[in-house]
Amino acid sequence: MHLKSIKYTAIHVVAFLVLSLSALAANAAVKCDFKDESLTYRVMYKWGMVNKQAGTATLSARNSGKHLITGLTARSESWADRFYKVRDTLKGSIVRETFHPVFYEKIAREGKDNKHDRVDYTHSGAKTIGNCTRRAWNTDGKLIRNEKRTLEAYGTTVDMLSAFYYMRALPYDAWKPGHVVTVNIYSGKRKELLTIKYLGTEKVKIDKTAHKCYHISFLFTSDGRTKTSDDMDAWISADARRIPLKLEGKLKVGKVQCFYTGK
Repeated sequence: MHLKSIKYTAIHVVAFLVLSLSALAANAAVKCDFKDESLTYRVMYKWGMVNKQAGTATLSARNSGKHLITGLTARSESWADRFYKVRDTLKGSIVRETFHPVFYEKIAREGKDNKHDRVDYTHSGAKTIGNCTRRAWNTDGKLIRNEKRTLEAYGTTVDMLSAFYYMRALPYDAWKPGHVVTVNIYSGKRKELLTIKYLGTEKVKIDKTAHKCYHISFLFTSDGRTKTSDDMDAWISADARRIPLKLEGKLKVGKVQCFYTGK
């Protein structure tokens, strides 16, 4: 088992956890209409008979005028810290009327390094520009990375945090199983493509309670062809809250699963 892989997959799925539509016209169907909330998840590592909690994550949203202020905190369990310690905080803001991201920030302790990434967005018609700053320090406090880059994309564009809310707002009731859509997604490091496939409705048990869910699978690619992670799946509650109840991603050995705790 590789804890770095577990963390990376979990962030993709929980902070991810993510979403989409393929064109500008799709934006009209998406409304950022969330109430203030805090959603907690347990992150499990499963391999054969092994089923052990590897970490926890909490996603939050707060309405502030025209914006939705979002956040994610994720941490590994003490046993997992011995292999790869994770203490991540993501912060962001979304324009409620257009769903455009305003900024995205990641403050992370991953393994022996401390990292701080930030993306500030500007929008012009169909074009989204992300001005990125990436810094990292080693355990001695020495700056080992300090770089800036500009990412550009045309069409629907989200990041690793705003994507979580975007996917919850999609019109699944109007889609048939097999419907596929693609959006741009910024990780802070690069622009990727996120492809979503709607697989229909399913019943999912969370703590012995069955819930009707929308089942989607999604794939990250760097150019529409080269995978940057394995396929992942999410099950979103088919009710007014649209809460991702279960997320799952494959690893080279075993898989990681994220379960909503109901808190």
